[in-house]
Amino acid sequence: MDVLWQVSLVILCVAGVVLTVVRLPGTWLVVAATAACSWHFDWLRPSWRIVIALLVMAILAEGIEMMASLITARKAGASKRALWYALAGGFFGMFLFTIPLPIIGTVIGGALGCFCGAMIGEMTVQDDLRKGAKVGLFAAVGQVLGTLAKTMIALVMAGIAVCAIVLTGA
Repeated sequence: MDVLWQVSLVILCVAGVVLTVVRLPGTWLVVAATAACSWHFDWLRPSWRIVIALLVMAILAEGIEMMASLITARKAGASKRALWYALAGGFFGMFLFTIPLPIIGTVIGGALGCFCGAMIGEMTVQDDLRKGAKVGLFAAVGQVLGTLAKTMIALVMAGIAVCAIVLTGA
């Protein structure tokens, strides 16, 4: 029975990383699977400290992903309105493109929505297409970089969870 829990954790950690790549809550799946496994083993395998560490990493990953496009757009001189539009556009694009392109639509839609949102937001502040496009491009690049950073964190989280259960296993 213990092997079943270990194998399940490995499978769910891999699924968590894959979900993170397509901008779904994969880091939370890793945390939940690790917590369930730890609960089953009376919080000893993996320890509750590892579960807490993974929880902190998941929160950090969410923050990095959300802030990346805002920070890069700000580097391009984006207005506050453009930042809010980029955030809203990213969410809108992610949901809009998921329907016709279920797997990669969230990534493409998020970046495209972020670009359009930031560009439109910037152009409502100052009527400069060139500046709007620059802000939009920086926001989209930030969106992609944020997703990459979150995916790297998800990989580390999965590695920690799998090592913790396998190395402490019977």
